[in-house]
Amino acid sequence: MTLDLLTVGRVGVDLYPQQSGMPLAEVTSFAKFLGGTATNVAVGTARLGHSSAVLTKVGPDGFGTYVRRALEGFGVDASYVGTAEHLLTPIAFCELNPPEDPPLLFYRQPVAPDLTITGNDVPWDVVREVPVFWVTSTGVSVEPSRTTQLEMLAHRGRPVPGSGRHTVLDLDWRPMFWPSPEEAHAEYDLLLDSASVVVGNRAEVEVAVGTAEPHEAADRLLDHGVELALVKMGGEGVLVATPAGRTVVTPHPVEVVCGLGAGDAFGGALVHGLLSGWQPVRSAEYANAAGAIVASRLACADAMPTIEELDELVAYRGAHA
Repeated sequence: MTLDLLTVGRVGVDLYPQQSGMPLAEVTSFAKFLGGTATNVAVGTARLGHSSAVLTKVGPDGFGTYVRRALEGFGVDASYVGTAEHLLTPIAFCELNPPEDPPLLFYRQPVAPDLTITGNDVPWDVVREVPVFWVTSTGVSVEPSRTTQLEMLAHRGRPVPGSGRHTVLDLDWRPMFWPSPEEAHAEYDLLLDSASVVVGNRAEVEVAVGTAEPHEAADRLLDHGVELALVKMGGEGVLVATPAGRTVVTPHPVEVVCGLGAGDAFGGALVHGLLSGWQPVRSAEYANAAGAIVASRLACADAMPTIEELDELVAYRGAHA
């Protein structure tokens, strides 16, 4: 199978309370779902009709078996899911309180398997040739993943504009994975010189380029040679910036059930737009719609929308604009 997308990074099992609005200390039962940013993006892209795979690792445990089966069930190629023999598959507990920005409790110690990827785990031909290659900043938070991810980006090279190939950097700022924002900034700087598309919210662009002001952040991202920068601004929409100009795409108001996974759904729909050759603004409109749909549902991978759902929501917004 020829892949349209290869993502690299986090995978794990998300445990969601079945009692909403309670602190974890009072929750009595949980539901199990596939999770992890890079994994969710691969699932979201597959749901929209494209072939995708994730390069990651799990532990030699029952949760690792669950991850592989879940990926295959979602139509994602699990061929590049390795096993870290002496580590456990990561777990993340979600509190659902508040639902818009629920706290996450990560169990990824002493190190997550997905951060132990080495050159021996990498399908180098796929990295070089795949139309969309998706990485996150978390992948360079520790060794050996840091060196491996930078080697993959160097092997791929920054795609030429108009070539139909894209290297997407998800800024994915998670403070618990880093000693400090300053150390993260230094690593982000290296990643930005290889990316053609960058996605992040205000907090993430501040760590990456030193400002949370969306337009100034976009300027600094484009100065790195990025072809397309998307700065997510919450209720104010998303800023879409290219060297040719910029537009703010308005959000889709929804009643939020769980904000987790909305950004990953955004990513899956963005990849769909890139693969379809759409203009950046149209891609962002669909990405916003995908984020809204997932925010209105519980779970991440399981909640990813279909193209019919996105078409309907985008058309509805256009008819009522």
